[in-house]
Amino acid sequence: MSDPDLKEIKRRMQGAVDVLKSEFGGLRTGRASSALLEPVTVDAYGSSMPMNQVATINVTDSRMLTVQVWDQGLVSSVEKAIRDSGLGLNPSTDGNSVRIPIPQLSEERRVELTKVAHRYCEQARISVRNVRRDEMDKLKRQEKDGEISQDEQRAWADDLQILTNGFIKEIEEALLLKESEIMQV
Repeated sequence: MSDPDLKEIKRRMQGAVDVLKSEFGGLRTGRASSALLEPVTVDAYGSSMPMNQVATINVTDSRMLTVQVWDQGLVSSVEKAIRDSGLGLNPSTDGNSVRIPIPQLSEERRVELTKVAHRYCEQARISVRNVRRDEMDKLKRQEKDGEISQDEQRAWADDLQILTNGFIKEIEEALLLKESEIMQV
């Protein structure tokens, strides 16, 4: 008889929550955050590289980011990457650094961003439920093969559902927090 590995199940479900939180970090809220530029890639040295591998990203105040580019030749590439990122930012070059003012979000853009946050949440919920489904299938197979009893299968299924509900609740709480952050003027 092999019991489900709860540590592994928790790790997989936590992975979905961690991905959600990193995606939320990239959602603009009207406040400067270095996480905003993390998904941006720069064409450098013949390949596409993450921003943090060619420059240092700093938050100078609540409405300003500065990107200190390490190689003078990449300043224009960094500026172009930020402009083309779809974040609605307008960078300006100042020597080896790029200054990025974070504009105030319009009400329409805030509503649009909350819809994006809801999509990210749904993806996280689906991931958690997929982990549950995989484990439930294993339990049913074990019961069918006679490795565990029907009572054990039900008990493990109940434990798995409780674990799933906990992670879904954590996802919902993260969504509420991000929504209030986005809608804050």
